[in-house]
Amino acid sequence: MIVITLSDCPPKVRGDLSKWLIEINTGVYVGQVSARVREELWKRICENLHTGRATMVFHTMGEQHMDFRVHNTTWEPVDFDGLKLMRRPLPSAREHSQTMVLEKGFSKAAKMQKVDRIKQAHKRTLKEDSYIVLDLETTGLSCSVHEIIEIAALSIVHDTVEAELSILVQCQTLLLDNISKLTGITDEMLQQQGIPLYQALSQLIAFVGNRSIVCHNAAFDFGFLHAACQRVGLSMFHNPCIDTLTLARRKIFDVVDYKLNTIASYFSLDTSNHHRALADCYLTYGIYKKLNEL
Repeated sequence: MIVITLSDCPPKVRGDLSKWLIEINTGVYVGQVSARVREELWKRICENLHTGRATMVFHTMGEQHMDFRVHNTTWEPVDFDGLKLMRRPLPSAREHSQTMVLEKGFSKAAKMQKVDRIKQAHKRTLKEDSYIVLDLETTGLSCSVHEIIEIAALSIVHDTVEAELSILVQCQTLLLDNISKLTGITDEMLQQQGIPLYQALSQLIAFVGNRSIVCHNAAFDFGFLHAACQRVGLSMFHNPCIDTLTLARRKIFDVVDYKLNTIASYFSLDTSNHHRALADCYLTYGIYKKLNEL
């Protein structure tokens, strides 16, 4: 078994981890994988986690019966005669390590500005004038088995909805009754109004461009999009993403769960058309604005 914890995890890394491991809490993944998969996952984390921190603990056959690895942290692994421990640096050492990442020759003011930019990278709140709100409807929960049946997105410019994208996607299998009941989408609708997956994804990629994305439960949506793009031979976008699920967990504590409709109800938003992608985009947009006011 391995346990991986991350902070500021990019969606593409979260998508890879969710294929092999179970997320049991925000940024905490557990599972049973082979050594080869474990090494590839850790390599993927180290290559793509630029501002966050990562820790991996896994079982070994040594005296401690475990080993661990860290990334982007000031704590240092130290071997004491076969026992691997972590050295916690003194506060002065941590300050020194932060200063060392700044290039020589910079003025004090430039260094202070760069430190501030590094700190701001940890804040998961968009300050941009233009971004995309995204939502999907699918035939189930597994991106390796189930399919996307609806894609929707909003183009937000200067805090105003500038454009909408709403696409029904043709499905290779018949919808289960519970999915049709939940979403209101039927097989007839997909046959008559739906378009092929390749065309739907191409339209989404063109609509998104290079703008940041806001969605609720990014691991789910990006996992399905990544699998779908691989299936049809398209390149998945790697835009910055804000997950309102993660943001809500940081700011709201008196709710029973963090589902989209629960958070929407918490903010007294209309959930009457919940589980249609475009309506859920508007819910996500409303939640995002409310969370930014807290």
